[in-house]
Amino acid sequence: MKEFSLHVKVVIKTEDELTPQEMRLLDEARQATYRSYAPYSHFSVGAAVELADGTIVSGCNQENAAYPSGLCAERTAVFYANSQHPDKPIRRICIAARDTKGRFLQRPISPCGACRQVLLEAEQRAGNDIEVFLYGTEETYIIRSIKDLLPLSFDESFL
Repeated sequence: MKEFSLHVKVVIKTEDELTPQEMRLLDEARQATYRSYAPYSHFSVGAAVELADGTIVSGCNQENAAYPSGLCAERTAVFYANSQHPDKPIRRICIAARDTKGRFLQRPISPCGACRQVLLEAEQRAGNDIEVFLYGTEETYIIRSIKDLLPLSFDESFL
């Protein structure tokens, strides 16, 4: 039998430790939560992506009574960025969420599996790592790359 381990380095910062550029991205993600359409779960998620030229594009979750027809904030932001700025790779993404009472979550929220897969392909297409910021009111997790969130991933090399 063989065995191996996977390790992910997570940097943890408080808001006062973030750079002005990081705070701008975080603020855009938080603001995006207020544009969320979440009449069923009442769980509002916002995502903001920073492109290589500094442009920030945001998205929010969009629910539907037929649940599979909705879309997460991360994919909304990535798809919009790719459709409006196809030649500008994504450099960073920040994700923030508010609970059913409208309060931002204390602990950072992480993207679902489908969003991780979409982000991984965006990272591969761009040929650079996408840094991930997961916001919580107490602390923000910073992860170097989408690959760190989706180890042993499926990609085009298997097709």
